[in-house]
Amino acid sequence: MSIRLLIADDHPLVRDGLRALMSTVDGVEVVAVAEDGARALVAVREHAPDVVLMDIAMPVMDGIEATRRLAAEPSAPFVVMLTMSDDDLSLLAAVRAGARGYLLKDASQEDVVAAVRAAARGQAVFGAGVAEAVIGLLHAPPRTSPRPFPELTDREYEMLGLIRDGLGNHAIAARLGVSPKTVANTVSAILAKLGLPDRAAAVATARRAIPG
Repeated sequence: MSIRLLIADDHPLVRDGLRALMSTVDGVEVVAVAEDGARALVAVREHAPDVVLMDIAMPVMDGIEATRRLAAEPSAPFVVMLTMSDDDLSLLAAVRAGARGYLLKDASQEDVVAAVRAAARGQAVFGAGVAEAVIGLLHAPPRTSPRPFPELTDREYEMLGLIRDGLGNHAIAARLGVSPKTVANTVSAILAKLGLPDRAAAVATARRAIPG
């Protein structure tokens, strides 16, 4: 029986490239693709994949929140993160959300295929250099978080501080040297990770938790 695979990534070139690659692999059927975490949830319910290849940084809903919600679904698929995020916080958040694997996007095609097959067997799989980081993070002694909202990346936390200060997307983009679209996508990720409905709630939450 073929492994039913769903690919979730907001970059069309990556998404289409993965679909083309995995469609040539014996025993793998790409049943759907999605451009964000929210659409991935819908696609999982419609197509019942065995494995999801999931990016982390996506608009509307990021991959970590989507993975957390999938874990609560009956007959949840196995999720393998395929991402550019190599920081420890993203890795730990993904594992805690229920991801069965974590690969960086510089992984070889062979590693991606092997990860999908391993995940379909219910095995945990981590890319080169990631496995040791997982072991170290999971066995590290508990410690007080050095800042509020440890689930946010450094850039997301920095941006939340600017949102708290009342800056709009264009002002934040100019301050950080990124595009307004990048800011908008990051704001969406912040809202999803913190479970907040809108920007006003983010401002109120940040003002309570982050020193001015």
